[in-house]
Amino acid sequence: MNIITKIANRLHLSPTKQKVIRNVVWAVTGKVVTLLGGLLVGIFVARYLGPDQYGLMSYVISYVTLFQVFASFGMDNIEIREESQHPDEKDKLIGTAFTLKVGFAALTMGLVIATAWLFEADNFTRWMIALYSVSMLMNSFSVIRNYFTSIVWNEYIVKTEISRTFIGAGIKIGLLFLHAPLVWFIAATLLDTILIAGGYVLSYRSKIDTFSKWRYDATTAKHLLVQSFPLLLSGAAVVIYTKIDQVLIGNMLSTESVGYYSVADRFTEICLFIPTILSQTITPILVKAYAENKDDYNKKATLFMNVMIWGTILLCIVICLIANPLIKYTFGQQYLRSIPILQIMVFKVVGYALAQSSGAMIVVESKQKYVVLRNIVGCGACIALNYLLIPTFGLTGAAFASILTALCAGYLSHLIIPQYHFLFKKQTMSLLTGWKDLTKIGHLKSH
Repeated sequence: MNIITKIANRLHLSPTKQKVIRNVVWAVTGKVVTLLGGLLVGIFVARYLGPDQYGLMSYVISYVTLFQVFASFGMDNIEIREESQHPDEKDKLIGTAFTLKVGFAALTMGLVIATAWLFEADNFTRWMIALYSVSMLMNSFSVIRNYFTSIVWNEYIVKTEISRTFIGAGIKIGLLFLHAPLVWFIAATLLDTILIAGGYVLSYRSKIDTFSKWRYDATTAKHLLVQSFPLLLSGAAVVIYTKIDQVLIGNMLSTESVGYYSVADRFTEICLFIPTILSQTITPILVKAYAENKDDYNKKATLFMNVMIWGTILLCIVICLIANPLIKYTFGQQYLRSIPILQIMVFKVVGYALAQSSGAMIVVESKQKYVVLRNIVGCGACIALNYLLIPTFGLTGAAFASILTALCAGYLSHLIIPQYHFLFKKQTMSLLTGWKDLTKIGHLKSH
């Protein structure tokens, strides 16, 4: 990070811009380490457990994750906004948010366990879901992460998350040497959430203040809940259409099938990170252009969309071509059935790029009011397509459903939302002719 500071000083950037740049670099570094660390450990664990047990582990995690948004009640972004606007009220805001999240987490845990006992036939799966549901309580400490984000101070949070990645990896590798059963790997994944919560606590106490000052305020609680409810609906829709596929595969096919699907999803998840980083990098340039010159903004927004979409199309083609050796030499021979799934599923990154590029324009132009409708369309499409395609086409059907879901949420939904018709036209033109702009990425540079 000293290199970043030196570069910023040479560019004569203001202290505020330097702080923002450091914050972005730390955030990206943390995400990259988490993704790559998770992939590496995931490879070792998957090879050890085999498709059936690895699939069951993925199923348990996905099952609980489906409910996590209700435990947080979609409050994260609202917390960050309120703490940014009212820094003098941090103890009241953090204390109130934490109390609400613990309460919702406890209720959601009860719901998770109840549904598992009602709908899961296998007793072992029930107990594993109950065990991992404790992670919801640990996630309540995300209020600390949100506060650090609100003061643009991600460094200590990211250090905590990187430490968790290495410690968690060490524990799981230790379990491999001990030839531990599946339950211990699920417990170790739960321990990851405990470690991260503990890291947040230590960071807050050492850099900010004590917890004794946190307090609950009923009026603030009502305000947070009212403001968060629309985001809860949107967040629930997103979580459902990104995680329910593995749950449906487990129920409609087998946990072994979940194992094959999860391996393909691991690589796809890394590819999805690229559109996210591009969007976060280019959005500030678009914000500045929109404020200064609308014609310049339109040119840059179109160029950004073209480069984003066609760049990901090329990436998907490359992954499709190397899928065989990629899986064969990482996860091993026992996961060769994941190869055709990855070759199909990776193209959902294009749908994600469509959503990210249009989402950036929506934010810049302050038209985010209707984003929840995009997510609801994606959620409905995901459930319908999986129920339609999995029984007939199996894992191939689930992979195609993931692509169509991403396209419905990030592209086709704009057809039925009048305020977003202009985005559908831009995206269509980009898909047809955007490849011409692949060499013009430098033109996005802000002057």
